[in-house]
Amino acid sequence: MKDSVLIVSGGMDSITMLYEYKDRIAIGLSFDYGSNHNAREIPFARMHCERLGIRHIVINLDFMHRYFKSSLLEGPDAIPEGHYADDNMKSTVVPFRNGIMLAIATGIAESNGLRHVMMANHGGDHTIYPDCRPDFVAAFGSATAAGTYEGITVEALYTGITKADIARRGHALGIDYGETWSCYKGGVRHCGRCGTCVERREALAEAGIKDNTVYDSPLTMPYE
Repeated sequence: MKDSVLIVSGGMDSITMLYEYKDRIAIGLSFDYGSNHNAREIPFARMHCERLGIRHIVINLDFMHRYFKSSLLEGPDAIPEGHYADDNMKSTVVPFRNGIMLAIATGIAESNGLRHVMMANHGGDHTIYPDCRPDFVAAFGSATAAGTYEGITVEALYTGITKADIARRGHALGIDYGETWSCYKGGVRHCGRCGTCVERREALAEAGIKDNTVYDSPLTMPYE
């Protein structure tokens, strides 16, 4: 039974969840908030939703680009290079982004008679992104349940696993990760050196999966 809305960015994690739970997902919901890479990732979200026969909605959140402070909203040159573990990657946090998206997704769910909102955060997100941490997910889920007639829940089904674990699941489902987008710089190709590119490359390597992504940088890992 289709009972869920999935926040789907077009990246590895949400596309994997889209395929893994396709029998439950009624709506794939993407957000255009003016980031460097929205124009690159949203078409992948749309393509995969169409491929699976899942309704796809794009919500414009232009106010975030105009009023929020984040290197993710300031152009590709503002994006730091390096590993996600580095402190400089904190500049890519968009304040309370997931809270805003989850609130809208909850409204979409209730308006369409659905019971759950899915998000594809994973264990590696917790250090850098406060609104990906388990305590945030639990608190927000309590708020959605209390604030809706149907008691809508938030399901963050990858919270306890790694990106490599997700990659293994997606590989088993037949997903070509070359048809997803990660790079925060949002160029013609993945840069290969920003935090999301490094994380992507490490996850696929750890999972033993051939990386079909085209990178600007050499194929050797830049931050080993």
